[in-house]
Amino acid sequence: MDPVWGGLAAGVYGQYSGFKTTIFEAHHLPGGQCTSWERKGYVFDACLHNFAGFKPQTKFNTFWRELGALPCEMVERDEFVSVVFPDGTWFHNYFDLEKLESHLKQLSPEDTAVIDEYIDGLKSFLSSLEKSDWFGTTNFGSFWEKLSVMPVFLSRLKYFKYTLGTFAERFKHPFLRKAFPLIRHSVPDIPLFGYLAEHANFTFGNSGWPRGGGMTLSKNMAARYLQLGGTIHYRKKVVKILTENDRACGVELKDGTQHKADFVVSNADGRKTIFEMLDGQYMNKKVAKYCEPRPENSEVPSAVYVCLGVKRDLSSYPSSLIMFLDQPEMIGGHNCDHLGMQIYGFDASMAPAGKGVIKVELFSKPSYFSRLYNDKAAYKAEKDRIAERVITLLENQFPGLREDIEVVDVSTLHTWERFMGGTQGHNNFPNKYKELTDIRYALDLMLGTNRMYTLPGLKNFFFTGQWATAMASLPSNALAGKMVVQKICKQCGVEFQKPSC
Repeated sequence: MDPVWGGLAAGVYGQYSGFKTTIFEAHHLPGGQCTSWERKGYVFDACLHNFAGFKPQTKFNTFWRELGALPCEMVERDEFVSVVFPDGTWFHNYFDLEKLESHLKQLSPEDTAVIDEYIDGLKSFLSSLEKSDWFGTTNFGSFWEKLSVMPVFLSRLKYFKYTLGTFAERFKHPFLRKAFPLIRHSVPDIPLFGYLAEHANFTFGNSGWPRGGGMTLSKNMAARYLQLGGTIHYRKKVVKILTENDRACGVELKDGTQHKADFVVSNADGRKTIFEMLDGQYMNKKVAKYCEPRPENSEVPSAVYVCLGVKRDLSSYPSSLIMFLDQPEMIGGHNCDHLGMQIYGFDASMAPAGKGVIKVELFSKPSYFSRLYNDKAAYKAEKDRIAERVITLLENQFPGLREDIEVVDVSTLHTWERFMGGTQGHNNFPNKYKELTDIRYALDLMLGTNRMYTLPGLKNFFFTGQWATAMASLPSNALAGKMVVQKICKQCGVEFQKPSC
C-alpha cells in the first residue's frame, strides 16, 4: 500500500542499492493517494495543488529525477489562490510581484503599509532563493547542511510569529481581512513563513503544475522502479505482516498467499498496520497515543470533492479560487461561508478539447460519511444533495453552468478509506502535533526529527510515508522511503546507492 509515494521511493532506492524488492499495491494504479481517475475523458486529480522541483540544479529537482518523477512538462500559472466576493470584488494573488503589489494597492489604498510588508516578505524570500538552494536544503540536505542555512530562518524570524489568519487581522479593508487567511487553500493556520516561501518558490520557477496532474508523476516513478528490476503486484491487499521471533519475515495477502522477505516496509495506514496486520503486539504508550483517533467533532480539509466535467472553456479563470457565499450554507456537515476550488482550464490534458474541470473541495468530519455509509441509499442521497447544492452556488460565478455539466463525481473521506485502506480518510498519519504552528512540527519539517520508522520490539520492520513523517507532504513522504533504505543498508553493511543526476 502506497499512500503517498513512500513505498515507491523505498522500492526505487532499494533497487539502486542492490536489493530485490517487491511492492504489493491494494489499488490498480501506482502512487496511492497521489492519484486521479477519468470519467468520459475528464480527469479528476485527487492530490496535487502544486509541485516543487522544476528548477534545474536544485535539490528538489535532483531528488525527483533520482526517483524518475521528473522530467515532465510544467504548465505555468499566473496566480496562487485567488478570492472573489459575491459583489464581484477580486483578490488576484499573482506570482508577478509588481503586478500583485499594484493590484492590492488599487484594491485597498488604506492598507499600503501592510501590503508593503507582504510584498517585501515575498521579495525577501525570492532573493534568498536566487542566492542559495535553502528551500531544497531544508528538505533534502544533511543535518549540517541544514544548519548552514539557519541564517535564512533567523533573519526572518518575524514571519514565524504570524499565521495567515493572524496576519490578516492587520488589514483595514474588510474584504482582505476575510480573504487573506484563505489564500493557501482555505487553511488559515498555515505559518506565514511557510506560505511566503511557497509563493516565492513559484515566482522563482521551482514550483508549478505537472501536465496531466499527480498521476503523471506516479506513473513516471513506477516506470523507473520497473526499469530498475522491481516488481509491482496490483490489487494485492496485505492483511498480515508475518513475524518469527519478533522479526518481520514477510506478508500475507487477502487471497491467503504468503510472501517471505528479509525486511518489510509498510506505507499502509499506521493504525491498520499496528492493530490489524500485527495484531497490536508491538506497542508502547507513545505508539498508543499516536494511534488515538481524532476528536469526534474535528474537521479536516479536502474531506469531500465535488468534481465536474464541464463543456466550456475555463482557461480564463485562476487555477485555484475561493468563492465567498452570500450567506453560510451547511454542506456535508460543515457550515461553509465559501467554496474552495481548483479550476483546471490551464491544463488542456485534463479534459476534452474546449472543455474543463472544476473540483470543489469541502471540509467535513471524518465520522460524518462513515456513519452514513452504513445506509448505502442515505450515503448516495447525501452525496447527490451536496453536488446539487454546490452546482447551484457555483452558478453565481459561472452563469448557466448546470446546462454545461457532462460529468458529476463526488468522493468523500470514506471513498479514501475504501480505496486507500486508511482509518481516517486521507489523514493516514499519527497524532503527533496539535497544531501546524507547533514548534515541533516546524523542527520536524526542517530537520527531520521526531520521525517514527520502527515499532518497539519488532526487528526488520520499517514504516515509510505518512506514518513515518506525520505530514501530508509529497517530498517528506518520498524522502522517508529513501531514509528507510539507508537504514536497511546500514543494518546489512551494504553501501547505499543512488544515481548521479
